[in-house]
Amino acid sequence: MSSSILPTYNRAPLAFDKGQGSWLFTKDGDCYLDMGAGIAVNALGHSNPELVEALTFQATKLWHVSNLYEIPEQRRLADLLVEASFADNVFFTNSGTESCELAVKMVRKYWYEKGQENRVEIITFEGSFHGRSSAGIAAAGGEKLTKGFGPMLPGFVHLPWANHDAIEAAINEDTAAILIEPIQGEGGIRCLPDECLKSLRILCDKHDILLMVDEVQCGIGRTGKLFAYEWSGIEPDIAMVAKGIGGGFPLGAVLAKEHAASGMTAGTHGSTYGGNPLACSVGIKVLELINTPKFLNSVVSKSGIMSQGLLRLIDSYPDIFEEIRGTGLMLGVKCKCPNTDFVKGGYENAILTVPASDNVVRLLPALNITAEEVNEGLSRLEKTAVCLRNAL
Repeated sequence: MSSSILPTYNRAPLAFDKGQGSWLFTKDGDCYLDMGAGIAVNALGHSNPELVEALTFQATKLWHVSNLYEIPEQRRLADLLVEASFADNVFFTNSGTESCELAVKMVRKYWYEKGQENRVEIITFEGSFHGRSSAGIAAAGGEKLTKGFGPMLPGFVHLPWANHDAIEAAINEDTAAILIEPIQGEGGIRCLPDECLKSLRILCDKHDILLMVDEVQCGIGRTGKLFAYEWSGIEPDIAMVAKGIGGGFPLGAVLAKEHAASGMTAGTHGSTYGGNPLACSVGIKVLELINTPKFLNSVVSKSGIMSQGLLRLIDSYPDIFEEIRGTGLMLGVKCKCPNTDFVKGGYENAILTVPASDNVVRLLPALNITAEEVNEGLSRLEKTAVCLRNAL
């Protein structure tokens, strides 16, 4: 019997009935350690009681009124983000894809209002991922994302990953901005060195262009700072945020400096659901819990435990693993066996991981995973490696 669901996903033969913290349970009671967190979305685990309380409390009051009216919860969350970041302004979306759409519009409107309407080109990079909208796939490029979808939205210049000579050579009078992920997620957990991000900021200032960072996957505490760009000591002009900010509830945002957002006046952009009271109430609680020195330091501490364990696995199973990548709790292991085989093998050992490009397996656990759960995850990863070795 055919499914009523559009078959755009190669789904695993697993269905979960409930979750608690870093664990997922099937109806039959089988228990899986979730090291993917819904692809870095469930930043505080499944059914987090404080998020449930925030959502439930708001649900008894007000769900939706639209952006025709003031939304106090939206203003509170925007204020928290501005206080914690480089930004002066925030616009709320429902996803990372929507954040990308606005960021592209914002850049181009900025130059249009300055009388330089030809400055529409945005420099992007090989291996990037910015969502699956028309702007998102055009920004990332690559046949895998764009094939069959007709003419691409123009105005994107695709360059090799972090090649500064190529970047400077590509800048011309039509260049509007540079868009980059501080850590590529879908691209295989590739970290941009801090010095490279500093150099990009210097380059943008030199040529009077805007710097955009995509923090959809690497933001909201995942690296041990609220935003990954903070490690480099620079400030972007625009940042795209989603995933972890809602702790599992659909929520995204675009953060911008006042000058970068100056073209986005009344009527230039909108969202029916963006910034609704339910989403923002959860987002407020997420920020209150994550954005503390104690919590962020715990992410760094658990990253150290996991990284050391992964290095031991690489040494013990050189026929399965090649190298470790990433920082914080955004880690990846490049495999020698097909990464999809490793992910599927993990199901047999009740552990969930996420595949990425370049034959990498991503480990994106809840940020409040315990040290004991990290060690349990390492044990299950090792069991999976043993099974794959025996099958060779």
